Amino acid sequence: MSLQTLPHITIETAPNPVASIIWLHGLGADGHDFEAIVPQLGLPAGLAVRFIFPHAPSMPVTFNGGYIMPAWYDIRQNDLGIEHDAAGIQASHASINMLIEQEIMRGIPANRLILAGFSQGAAMALYSGLRQSNALAGIIALSGYLLMPGDRCDYSQASRATPLFMAHGIDDQVVPFALGDSCARQLKADGYQLEWHSYPMQHSVCQQEISHIGQWISARLQ
Repeated sequence: MSLQTLPHITIETAPNPVASIIWLHGLGADGHDFEAIVPQLGLPAGLAVRFIFPHAPSMPVTFNGGYIMPAWYDIRQNDLGIEHDAAGIQASHASINMLIEQEIMRGIPANRLILAGFSQGAAMALYSGLRQSNALAGIIALSGYLLMPGDRCDYSQASRATPLFMAHGIDDQVVPFALGDSCARQLKADGYQLEWHSYPMQHSVCQQEISHIGQWISARLQ
């Protein structure tokens, strides 16, 4: 594994950040995908946050006919809950951990760090966040799902103290609403502190959702 972190975009809302948010894009997108969300979140003016938007590596994606595109792992079937690319997931997990370690080395403790993601990025945010040895300030999973839900024994004890924000569009044709909803129910049943939202939209993000995310982040990092 390379000792260099993933290429990424950095946005700081003010000098000398006191918290960091690592935001993972979806399949076929890149780190620029969520750049514009920073000012839309309505975070407190005095809260200095460093946003990290990494670019996933490009790889052939089986479900898309082997077309090479940015991806956190290969998708082999349209049923996202059955088969997963374990090697790709582990490689991305290691890369995400390096970004987390980078922020810790820059003076941001784990409990001031949020891991966020959309779609495939949300699946990775949950996968990595629930396996951290220290509790994070939070995990945000938008239009996502749990990878390898049968491997819950891998979740760290520390992650029980990490609050979760999950949201999904009820008309999502890419990642079915039922899949996101069942994953949220499972995590709640496992004892996680989880805030769940649904919105009348497809596989996207809406303004009301952005507002709710901003309020949730502000509460976690105040």
